[in-house]
Amino acid sequence: MRKTSLESIHKLAKVDKRVLFIGSDLGAGVLENMRQDMPERWFMEGISEQHIIGMAAGLALEGFIPYVNTIATFLTRRCFEQIVIDLSLHRLPVRLIGNGGGVVYAPLGPTHQAIEDIAIMRVIPNMTVVAPCDADEMSRLMERTLDWPGPIYIRLGKGGDDIVSEDKHGFEIGKSITLRSAGDVLFLTTGIMTQRAIAAADLLSQENILAGVLHVHTLKPFDEQKLLESIEGVKLVVVAEEHVLSGGLGSIVIEVLSDSDLLVKPKIKRVAIPNEFSDKYGSQENLLASWGLDASSLVQVVKENIVD
Repeated sequence: MRKTSLESIHKLAKVDKRVLFIGSDLGAGVLENMRQDMPERWFMEGISEQHIIGMAAGLALEGFIPYVNTIATFLTRRCFEQIVIDLSLHRLPVRLIGNGGGVVYAPLGPTHQAIEDIAIMRVIPNMTVVAPCDADEMSRLMERTLDWPGPIYIRLGKGGDDIVSEDKHGFEIGKSITLRSAGDVLFLTTGIMTQRAIAAADLLSQENILAGVLHVHTLKPFDEQKLLESIEGVKLVVVAEEHVLSGGLGSIVIEVLSDSDLLVKPKIKRVAIPNEFSDKYGSQENLLASWGLDASSLVQVVKENIVD
């Protein structure tokens, strides 16, 4: 997914002279072809995340469209004030690409686990927040970022995730995608949890339980209309996310339903990471499973909560 996003920056830069790349301590060889082709629009600034946000803001004010790439935890935690004041206040077209959304960097512990980044970024006025599910969807997203007004935060998975998105669904920022039609159950997911929800839906179908999957690639602006249409006739909504319980997709869903005029609302079950610093180390898959964020655990959640 990261490779696709970086290659897309180079492609965009070839057709639009406003596009440039700013990286922070990403190692040798990152976007080497772009560095060779257009060194005046390729910058690697070292471990200085707050600096690169200010740098990107200045360049955006001069008419450029900077694409910034660094580790998600450093980008969202360390640079919060710079993002708010330098970028969002002025609604500048800077694209913030965060490596390692969720627990991609699980072996490095809580300092590198971006498990509250969606909550941090979605509260910022003028900020758009997107979490694609696979490399193909990342490619379709990047095509849409060029002329989008204001800053965008893009949450990256580790790469190599199963391709579940399809060209036929297209991609539009702010518009969720139905990947499976709902029956009594609907999974709401974002990012790489979409693959787990699809796998869970397949397992449930073997037991004659029809579960839909609504892929919410854009957390902000949120597609409220699609949510309200999708839950019609549904008994149970399971929100599964690689994020803490507070402030993420589950919180968005509860906010929307609370403010809606629906007289009959489905049961909502949120499955997420506990709102605490994790003392767990290991692989991303192992940590997700320990929190019930794997396909078999999601199946069990449905069985325990489905309303007859």
